[in-house]
Amino acid sequence: MRFFFLISLFFYSANAGEVESEIPSDDIIVVEDKSGLSDDEIRAKAKESDTSEETKVLVSEVVKALDDSGKVDISTIQKDFSEISPTPLKYDWVKTKSGEWFKGEIKALYDDKLEFDSDEIGLYSFDFEDVIWIKSYRIISVNIENLATFPGILRLKGDKLIIIQGENEYEFDRKDIVSFAPDGEYEKNFWSGKATIGLDIRSGNTNQYDYSAQINIQRRSAVSRLTLDYLGRITNKDDVEIANDHRLNQKYDRYLTRHFFWTPVFSELYTNKYRNIEQQVTGGLGVGYTLIDSKKITWSFSGGPAFVYTKYETVAVGQVEDAFSPAFEVSTKYEHELTSMTDLIYSYKLTYTNEAAGTYKHHMLLTLENELTSWLDLDITGVWDYILDPQETSENTIPYQDDFQLLVGIGVEF
Repeated sequence: MRFFFLISLFFYSANAGEVESEIPSDDIIVVEDKSGLSDDEIRAKAKESDTSEETKVLVSEVVKALDDSGKVDISTIQKDFSEISPTPLKYDWVKTKSGEWFKGEIKALYDDKLEFDSDEIGLYSFDFEDVIWIKSYRIISVNIENLATFPGILRLKGDKLIIIQGENEYEFDRKDIVSFAPDGEYEKNFWSGKATIGLDIRSGNTNQYDYSAQINIQRRSAVSRLTLDYLGRITNKDDVEIANDHRLNQKYDRYLTRHFFWTPVFSELYTNKYRNIEQQVTGGLGVGYTLIDSKKITWSFSGGPAFVYTKYETVAVGQVEDAFSPAFEVSTKYEHELTSMTDLIYSYKLTYTNEAAGTYKHHMLLTLENELTSWLDLDITGVWDYILDPQETSENTIPYQDDFQLLVGIGVEF
């Protein structure tokens, strides 16, 4: 199959033919630029291509522009101002359906959301269907569905995608794009995140403070996504600690098609001594599918086999202090853009294990993100944790099955 793939690439030239053969979806190939040209030299090639396209005038247009005296009326063949595009110099450029051009840096395209960082609007997510023109300055790595990853200078206009790579140009349809992200030498181009902090302090008849933190960090390339999530809470009342729990999740996804991905590894580290859990580690692998991927709604499912190791704070006489169990985990994530300023995010994860590890547990979050500025949000999050069979402590008490939290905090995107 690789032989046919290489033969198909041979027919690509500066005129960009079509690639008809496919490779297995689980065998991602990167079509590297072998020309030996520097990034600046590739940009020069892209500029030549832009100039050629913008100055091209059809003979039929010239004929139509002839007046009665046989002279050409230049005003009739001049491009409309809306068709004039900027030349990328140090920045990427994006144009929306409204006719506005934005200057900044492309962060990534995932789930039909284009993340763009601009000095004027900050970090912003465009609906990809609202973007009609892209001219990149940096090298962008584009994942083409069921084919390969192509790093190069990106030119997207309407439904036509061109990737300029040295002396070659590869042309695809817009619908073939799975994802893309900068392929530059700077690792920071791949990372983004958000931190939300909540703090409630009371004094007087009752002295109490509640601290909560949520941190989400992502590393995204054209074919993969690494997600790290942290959720923690500490509560102290009259100098007595009454809550202390922390949860760290990791998930690594590899995109195979626009909707299908597999997860080589996911894991979770959880501790909550007031639920009698000193340490609980979950690890596994699985597959996932994006069920809905529209302008305002995305909804995906994933899951697979796993294991759970639990070490308890204390146990009743005759019970073991730790337990190792095979498990099966499924999860879903639903995102809905309610308004231009408010997003709803729902995530749910359940894990089936044996009775020694709790039999069944789930972790659910429902968040309303309210945009205050381009980089600052007011987040309201409801959390529901549940364990079917919590472990009895050495004092012969059994923790509650349910644990609810309502978190309000200020979120900063970076």
